[in-house]
Amino acid sequence: MIDRRSFILASVAAMLPLGASAARRPRQPTPKTFDYGPAKLDIYAPEGASGMPVVFFVHGGTWQFGKRIQVNAKPAFLVANGFCFVSIDYRLLPEANVATQAGDVEKAYAYIRANIARHGGDPNRIVGMGHSAGCHLIALTGMRGGLPGVAALILDDTRAYDLAALAKNGGMVRAYARVFSDPSQWAALSPASYVDGRKHPPTFIAYSRASGRSEVSKAFAERLRATGTKVTLFDGSAYTHMSINRDFGEDGDALTTAALAFLKSAVG
Repeated sequence: MIDRRSFILASVAAMLPLGASAARRPRQPTPKTFDYGPAKLDIYAPEGASGMPVVFFVHGGTWQFGKRIQVNAKPAFLVANGFCFVSIDYRLLPEANVATQAGDVEKAYAYIRANIARHGGDPNRIVGMGHSAGCHLIALTGMRGGLPGVAALILDDTRAYDLAALAKNGGMVRAYARVFSDPSQWAALSPASYVDGRKHPPTFIAYSRASGRSEVSKAFAERLRATGTKVTLFDGSAYTHMSINRDFGEDGDALTTAALAFLKSAVG
């Protein structure tokens, strides 16, 4: 049975315009854009910020497409929850190969580590995050030590953790076959090649229901755990490859809730 108060609240809600709920969402902050050398990056931070942890984001796009502005609700959500947010461009195929792209990510990270304090961020509490091709690049640079001092990693949905294993299992198809056409480069460009032998920063690994994502993500998580690395594995089988990135920061999103808890645990 609905009591009188609940009935009144429901009636008022029914009379609100459809867009009213969106008005309660955090407002998208305006970024400041900087040239870090090979490309540009955007820094989102509230005015007067000081010592805030930082999320350093690398976009996806099969290593060929994508822009730093394609961040959806991430900046608004993360700034509202006490983080600075950085999104970078990097040179794309065919202008640059994947090795060059990884170098761009490392240069952008070095720029942020050297300069983020002037924008309210803490250079000792930076979390690397990437989706799809950006997930591969963050995993690759993070595992090989190219992001010195990185506090944690959020890896969102790639199949490119171990390229030789991917080829062996029939997964080197379509974009992967085009981008990683030279088998002699597979080991150097595989994040898994750099896992063994040392403990890595805490790592959050999410996978969607897209083909092959769960298997390679679980295998990579187990390999990391064997080094003593703290790993959080998120079953994102309710998501598509696109929605697992697009929905981050939206109200009620399960991945956002899990990732935020991970972030707070990793950077305090």
